Amino acid sequence: MTPAEKGQRYAKIFRKAGVYLGKGNIARAVAVLKEGETLATGLGDLTMARRFADEAQRALRPPAAAG
Repeated sequence: MTPAEKGQRYAKIFRKAGVYLGKGNIARAVAVLKEGETLATGLGDLTMARRFADEAQRALRPPAAAG
């Protein structure tokens, strides 16, 4: 898989997760991000795997209170 193909797949996963987050479906967004983490790990791209994991954790955090 070329770097461009990997980038396209990663971008598609992030967009898909973003759609779920926008709709308030946190559980599905996290599941999609975990799929991305698994994909990146399988491709040996540990930097992107960490990025997917970080985004999944961020999605699970409650929103900050407006002050």
